[in-house]
Amino acid sequence: KLSVSISGPSSPAAELKVAFTTSGHDQKEGEGDSPLFHTPIMDIFPYDNFGVSTRGDLVPSVTSLQSSEIFEPQDVTKMCEDMGLDYWGVPESWGIEAVPERAIFCSQTLNLRSIRVIGYDMDYTLIHYKVQEWEGRAYHYAKENLRQVGFPVDDLEFDPTLVCRGLIIDKDLGNMVKVDRFGKVRRAMHGCRRMLFGEMNEVYSGEHVDLREGKRFIFLNTLFSVSEGCLYIQLVQKWDDGELKVRDESTGRDLTFTYEMLFNAVSKALFKAHVEGRLKADVMRNPGRYVELDTELPLTLLDQREAGKKLALITNSDWEYTKVMMSHVFDPFLPKDIRWRDLFDVILVDARKPSFFTQSMPLYEIVTEDGLLRPSMRLKNGRIYSGGSAEMVEKLFGVHSESVCYIGDHIFTDVNVAKAKMRWKTVLILRELEDEVSAAASGKEEYERLLLLLKRKDRFANVLNHLRTELNRHNMGRASIVDKMQPKEIDVAISRLLVSIVDIEAQINPFLFTLGSHFNVNWGYVSRSGLVDKSHLMRQIEKYADLYTSRVSNFLRYTPYHYF
Repeated sequence: KLSVSISGPSSPAAELKVAFTTSGHDQKEGEGDSPLFHTPIMDIFPYDNFGVSTRGDLVPSVTSLQSSEIFEPQDVTKMCEDMGLDYWGVPESWGIEAVPERAIFCSQTLNLRSIRVIGYDMDYTLIHYKVQEWEGRAYHYAKENLRQVGFPVDDLEFDPTLVCRGLIIDKDLGNMVKVDRFGKVRRAMHGCRRMLFGEMNEVYSGEHVDLREGKRFIFLNTLFSVSEGCLYIQLVQKWDDGELKVRDESTGRDLTFTYEMLFNAVSKALFKAHVEGRLKADVMRNPGRYVELDTELPLTLLDQREAGKKLALITNSDWEYTKVMMSHVFDPFLPKDIRWRDLFDVILVDARKPSFFTQSMPLYEIVTEDGLLRPSMRLKNGRIYSGGSAEMVEKLFGVHSESVCYIGDHIFTDVNVAKAKMRWKTVLILRELEDEVSAAASGKEEYERLLLLLKRKDRFANVLNHLRTELNRHNMGRASIVDKMQPKEIDVAISRLLVSIVDIEAQINPFLFTLGSHFNVNWGYVSRSGLVDKSHLMRQIEKYADLYTSRVSNFLRYTPYHYF
């Protein structure tokens, strides 16, 4: 029998008291079957020392053990060896590699044991598209739409190195910029040409990019933005080169464009490519060409279900596309008696995020395979729906904010709004992390060389600064360490230090300009901006994502019970 009492009706520091009439410790052999541990059942769960809910934590049936029964570090080490756990704590029998590139990074403490419902986005989250193929195809259709309205774009080719996630389009100046967490521009391109530091500082000196200026700045916060950004800066280049001649049919004259007009043209062409459905039709006909399969993904969701988690698929994609793509990604790697739909307790398509998190949207149940809709008032287990809202998900499972975790790839649509409006726990999928971690390792030698030069410059500058200060004191008749030096000797020392610093700076500049080129030759690392500062994207991630990682299957290595 379990007796539970909470001191204080809703205090975060509430004390949990658990008592058993018969414990596993003092139970004699053959007497009953009292468990040695259990999961408490209560309305209010206490918080641990880090302010995280203890819901889902196992509680021992005994409060103390004999000293000989307490595990020592060497005992646990022996258990790890017996279980065959590798250096990263993953069973070697699983046959999966545990490497830094596949790590899960933590911004805010999250106890997976306390999570009762996990919601998943689909595109670029559960399904990872090959960027060169998918975005290249989107680029192709957008370019075709521009051609149909007179844009001379036949010579343009998709180049994903021109753009990466986390950049910002300056529609007023036709620039693509990368800013740090304070909004200061650290790198910039105008058209397809990277701007030098002096040119960039002249344009943005003293200015801080504010994304709330929605009419001027556009944040590229997902991999779906790569094709858009690439095509835009290529059109800017053509316009600056005088090669963008578009005839106005009503006047017979060439149109005059602003950089904002060029962006609107690209955005409209890309939107049309998605709305027309040709892009998704291509993908459905040959998903193997566009999708990167992950054999560990189905096992990850199976582990979560078997750990008692409720799983929900919440995607903006339509039902026809969703069922084809999910079947392709999951079904070949699931046990024979399980299909992808069996993994989810509820499926919601056409979710219209971010409105899904902020509004009460109409709900329709999909009752036939071809998508016949029937109006519905609430969600039910095991059903497939179109529309709906986050509040409906909470009501279905009888949960609230901190018991729900949503996993997606879009920093605003998936993570920002789910965190800000619903107070859900959030995970951002950032596939570029794998290449970024590898690139950082490859560039370690250059980075350390750069740090050495910077320290050398600081040391030389410190000596120079003290010489100038002491010279000022000497000239004013005050005691100074240069009193015994000749004026000519002091001037020579200052001159040599200045020349040396200039020489060091000449060595530093190329390193700074190419920093992170192992990842992206134009923009460097996604997570960093400048030498050591965080990028604006990284600041957004830390603010709104509790965890971030390269793919959903990375959770397989941590188990559904991990405490981050």
